[in-house]
Amino acid sequence: MSESTSLLSLFISSLLGATLLPGGSEAVLLLLLKSYPNSAWMAVGIATLGNTLGGMVSFGMGWMLPQTQTLKHVDKVRHYGTPVLLLAWTPLLGDALCLAAGWLRLNIWQATLFMAVGKLSRYAVIVAIAQHT
Repeated sequence: MSESTSLLSLFISSLLGATLLPGGSEAVLLLLLKSYPNSAWMAVGIATLGNTLGGMVSFGMGWMLPQTQTLKHVDKVRHYGTPVLLLAWTPLLGDALCLAAGWLRLNIWQATLFMAVGKLSRYAVIVAIAQHT
């Protein structure tokens, strides 16, 4: 598989992995690093972009949900605000945080920023560990 095809696969995997669909972007990232170690930081950028866009899809889905009664856990997201999206990378919890943030109509630009920072941090740590093993 070529480097550009590998990067495209990483983008798609990271986008899907941030939605309710399975993606496994970490495994794709590690395989890409094994084949193309010089593409590490390009891969981090592409994975971050894809994963952030996927999180924003969940955010948008939440935005479109009708606002009825407030649930207990959604109040926690309201309390912490957009900084809670630093945890949007976490399995299962991250999808719920993005959905809740959209449902609460939190600031889209701040949500995107915090989501991207959290996801970038996760991918950067994965790359740093992989390069030192």
